[in-house]
Amino acid sequence: MPVQDVSFQRALGHLTVRVREFACLPGDPAAASPGARVVPDETALRAEVLDALAEHLGPVLDGFGPRMRRGRRALWGMATDEIVEGLWYIAHLLGEERRAMAELELLLPGTTKPYVGTAGFRELTGPEGESLPTRDRASCCLFYTLRPEDTCVTCPRTCDADRVRKLTPAV
Repeated sequence: MPVQDVSFQRALGHLTVRVREFACLPGDPAAASPGARVVPDETALRAEVLDALAEHLGPVLDGFGPRMRRGRRALWGMATDEIVEGLWYIAHLLGEERRAMAELELLLPGTTKPYVGTAGFRELTGPEGESLPTRDRASCCLFYTLRPEDTCVTCPRTCDADRVRKLTPAV
C-alpha cells in the first residue's frame, strides 16, 4: 500500500486507508470484490505482503534515516522486527500465537531484501519445564535508552536466563 494512500489525523486519532487493490487467494470470499487480484498460492500471497510493506515503509524509512542517524540496513532491521513483533502480539491477543510464529517464519525466511533477518523465534524452557516462546531481534529497539536498568525481553543483549525470568509469571 503506497504511503500516499494512508493518512493519520493526529489530533482526532483518525486513520484513513485507501485500498485500491489487494491480493488474495482463489478461495477467499473477497476474490470477486473490486480491486481483488487473485494469486495462486500462499507463497505468492506472502510475496505480495512483503512487497506491499516495502512499498509503504521504504519512503518512511528514507525520510527518517537522516534524522535517526541510522543506515538503511539498521532501519530495515528495525522495520523487520516491528513487523514480526506487531503481528506476533496481535496473534497472541487472538489466541493464535503458535500459528503466527510458524507463518512469520515462512514470511521472513531471512533472504528477502530489503528485510533484515528472520522472524527469529525459538523456545526456552521455564523453571517448571514449560515452553516459553521468544525471539531474537535483528536490531535493537532502544528500550534500554528509556529504562537503562531494563531491556526488552527480545533484546539481543539479554541472556536466556534473564529472558526466562521475564517470561515466567510471578507467583
